[in-house]
Amino acid sequence: MSAAVSPGVRRIVLDADGAALSALLCEPEHGPARAVVVALHGGGTSASYFDGQADPDQSLLTLGARLGYTVLAVDRPGYRGSAGQFPDGQRLADQAGTVRAALRDFTARHAPGAGLFLLGHSLGGKLALGLAADPDGLDLVGLDVSGCGHEYAVDPRDIVAPGGKLWRHHWGPVRLYPPDTFRTSGQVVAPMPDHEKADAIAWAEDFAALAPRVRVPLRLTFAEYEAWWRHDDPALSDLAARFTTAPRVLVDRQPDAGHNISLGWAARPYHLRALAFLADCLAARAAAGPARTAA
Repeated sequence: MSAAVSPGVRRIVLDADGAALSALLCEPEHGPARAVVVALHGGGTSASYFDGQADPDQSLLTLGARLGYTVLAVDRPGYRGSAGQFPDGQRLADQAGTVRAALRDFTARHAPGAGLFLLGHSLGGKLALGLAADPDGLDLVGLDVSGCGHEYAVDPRDIVAPGGKLWRHHWGPVRLYPPDTFRTSGQVVAPMPDHEKADAIAWAEDFAALAPRVRVPLRLTFAEYEAWWRHDDPALSDLAARFTTAPRVLVDRQPDAGHNISLGWAARPYHLRALAFLADCLAARAAAGPARTAA
């Protein structure tokens, strides 16, 4: 049975050079989109992460569309519609190539407005950084990453260990979530492909190569109860300093939230902050004038 979607959200399929990626789409009702928000989910979830059904205020898709943006939540390679084609998923560099092709397909058929804004959570944040480091013609406005740092607070092998002993690392205190969250979470979760497990363990090396190549404004958000990543002040200062060519790096904290921010009570305030950062990126781009070129 397909997961429920919010009013105005529809399912589409993207052509990634012959690979079919499933996605959720919500577009503004009135007028053209100001920009496209591309939402990339984390490991073991799906695009439905950004359209939570436990409370109407959880959906990034409907909120973004109401504010004039097209929101495209992509099921990353190996999830949902492409699970058969990529049973083991893809390593990070290959994922970036596949998703890049899918976004070219999307922008060929939908007006992208001012450009693409990448919003990635956890492993989806790693993919967002990979795309930003090598946009290869994609017109990127900026990116917002949550639940992804550069120094693990746990042994990275624990991330991919079987069983639920680290359940609280994903969620934090139960009080942070609407009552129906765990009843509806079955619509969100999906098996984590094997290649992503390898990427989780190799992230420190990948991050060191990607961070200096990100050349668009970047916002990094850490939940108050984030348990996978170090997010003390020295760690976050070092994290921001690694993005040596980004024109702006903002590090933010989301109170009253666990790792899965977009499924909690904090979903709406987090999404509003992310979309406000997008608005800042658009204002900066407009102020720079017509001489700018695509990344």
